[in-house]
Amino acid sequence: MLVQKLLPNARQRLQAIDVGAALLQAARRLGNGCDMLVVCDAGGRMAGDLTKTDVVRQTGRCSGASCTAPVVEAMTRNVTAVAADGWLQDVWELMKTRGFKNIPVLDPDGRPLGVLNARDVLQTLLQEVREEETLLQDYVMNIGYR
Repeated sequence: MLVQKLLPNARQRLQAIDVGAALLQAARRLGNGCDMLVVCDAGGRMAGDLTKTDVVRQTGRCSGASCTAPVVEAMTRNVTAVAADGWLQDVWELMKTRGFKNIPVLDPDGRPLGVLNARDVLQTLLQEVREEETLLQDYVMNIGYR
């Protein structure tokens, strides 16, 4: 199964912010139930991501005016992302191995299409296994595929 199948949910989860936005603005958005912000450059391409952990780390280092730093100073730059034509099983293995809760989906030009959540990926894969199990059971019981 391809990542494309989960794009409608992933699009709803996508929260983008400009690379020059204030960290305070990002913190407010992250405080309203958002787990991850995709940081985009002027061309709309992903430049990094920002999580609550990134904001806390930057805030812990700030003193005085540095608390008004732009998002670019706190974001994670080397972000692992996936393509819409990737296999969901591969995405799950990557998320499981690296301990990711969320992972961005990018188009070929590096523009964000959405954000996949580990729970959505796992639920979809489990549903696929259940459907295969039902087909196999029907076949074994001589009901066939029809």
